[in-house]
Amino acid sequence: MLLKNDKAALSVLAVLAAISLIVPVCNLVFAPGSPLYFSAYTVSLLGKYLTFALLGMSLDLVWGYCGILALGHGAFFALGGYAMGMYLMRQIGSRGVYGDPLLPDFMVFLNWKELPWYWHGFEQFWFAALMIFLVPGVLAFLFGWLAFRSRVTGVYLSIITQALTYALLLAFFRNEMGFGGNNGLTDFKEILGFNSQSDSVRACLLMASGLILMLAFLVSRWIVNSKLGRVVTAIRDQEMRVRFLGYRVEMFKLWIFVFAAMLAGIAGALYVPQVGIINPSEFSPLNSLEIVIWVAIGGRGTLYGAIVGAVLVNYTKTLLTGWMPEIWLFFLGATFILVTVLLPDGLVGFWQRRLQEQKQ
Repeated sequence: MLLKNDKAALSVLAVLAAISLIVPVCNLVFAPGSPLYFSAYTVSLLGKYLTFALLGMSLDLVWGYCGILALGHGAFFALGGYAMGMYLMRQIGSRGVYGDPLLPDFMVFLNWKELPWYWHGFEQFWFAALMIFLVPGVLAFLFGWLAFRSRVTGVYLSIITQALTYALLLAFFRNEMGFGGNNGLTDFKEILGFNSQSDSVRACLLMASGLILMLAFLVSRWIVNSKLGRVVTAIRDQEMRVRFLGYRVEMFKLWIFVFAAMLAGIAGALYVPQVGIINPSEFSPLNSLEIVIWVAIGGRGTLYGAIVGAVLVNYTKTLLTGWMPEIWLFFLGATFILVTVLLPDGLVGFWQRRLQEQKQ
């Protein structure tokens, strides 16, 4: 069976199910004075954590199982977020500041006369959902096809992925690109015809984030346990030997890279309506480095380690940035160094070793 004898994975899924179902129900059913009540802020915060967990898990597929340290993985997250943001902007219509039924406010402000061709279709949710998959997937396919066929590996591949996300950062900052420049896309009104700021919609978004994360975990777990996953893991450990056995290594790398990019795009699409904004800062190379730290702290090569790491690190970030924001980056760097030196397998790997020692 897929999760047979894996108590850690079952525990993580049970916690995710509890968060996805109990928290939204408590938010909607109980009054604010009740001890069982969860505020709208808590619902949005937990929803954001779950999207980060999905993003971290997608990186774990390519780094933990295939050995590709992608330092630009946040680019796919941002592209999925922009696809969702464009759909949400098209839903505003004449309710914007300038009252234009077709052009978003930033285009009116910049004196644009017509909607760019690449914005057409985003008034339909199905089209936006398709772009959430296609845009990150196509970019990952083109980049991976060129890089893997050229046998670019190791630190060189990491640097190239980081250069890719930095190039996208600079491009999306330009007003001429038609994505809101440095301000990005915001002031969303509704999603699928419902008020995006209402408690019920926020609760539904939390449920959707949790359920999609659990589904993505199960699918990813099935993939890594399949023949495809075993070949990918072998590529991580002995790429040249796998190549000599007759496998087309670049195709296996490309497949898992594209799939992980699509998962990151879904995470970005779920993130945007819950935080209410998407801007070019999401392309920042620093964001992609943080994703790597989530996976390293949680434990790479486990999938659920990335989920644990993403939630723990971001919860700590929420606490520290509200208390002493200037020490957050120092704390993050110090934690990464300590975990790398003392816990090379991450928190999950340390926990697994302790359990094995107790059984012996």
